Amino acid sequence: MTEEERRRGRQARFEGLAHVVAEPLHRYLLRRTSPDLVDDVLSDTMLVLWRRLDDVPGLGTGPAPDPDDVLPWCYGVARACLANAHRADGRRLRLLERLVRTQRGPSATVTDHSDLHAALDRLGQLDREVVRLWAWEGLAPRQIALATGLTSNAVSLRLHRVKRKLAKQLGPTRKSTDPAGHKQMKEGAVGE
Repeated sequence: MTEEERRRGRQARFEGLAHVVAEPLHRYLLRRTSPDLVDDVLSDTMLVLWRRLDDVPGLGTGPAPDPDDVLPWCYGVARACLANAHRADGRRLRLLERLVRTQRGPSATVTDHSDLHAALDRLGQLDREVVRLWAWEGLAPRQIALATGLTSNAVSLRLHRVKRKLAKQLGPTRKSTDPAGHKQMKEGAVGE
């Protein structure tokens, strides 16, 4: 048997299977999900059946299989495809909810960072991108270099210069003049 004959035989077997199972699978899916999802899940099911044609129990070499032999396994495939579609819908809904939450205005507990954003806006486009990749995305200079096309050394120098410039523009932000990590002790507090 040539490759072309095998391909034609496989196609004929699939067409015979599809002819027998398409309508029962469509009804099966209509009873289990929304009408707008049925055609997509049925398409996914038929794709799996095509890919796993040799695994379908009861599917002989003839063009017309017995529905009682092939349908139970095909229902199992449809059930799995439907579960995948429901999981995907759940992920889409969760993503949409997160996007809606982030698009709402800032809540009362969010700190106002308008001075920081104004200072960032005064930077050049590349400097602003370097700072954002470092501060917001948590990238190291070598990773920023890959993202921007600069060298690691150029990123480090640019980042140092921009941080110094931002610190100057924003002024002192510490509420205390104590060195970081140090507390002032009251007189006479030693040994108490």
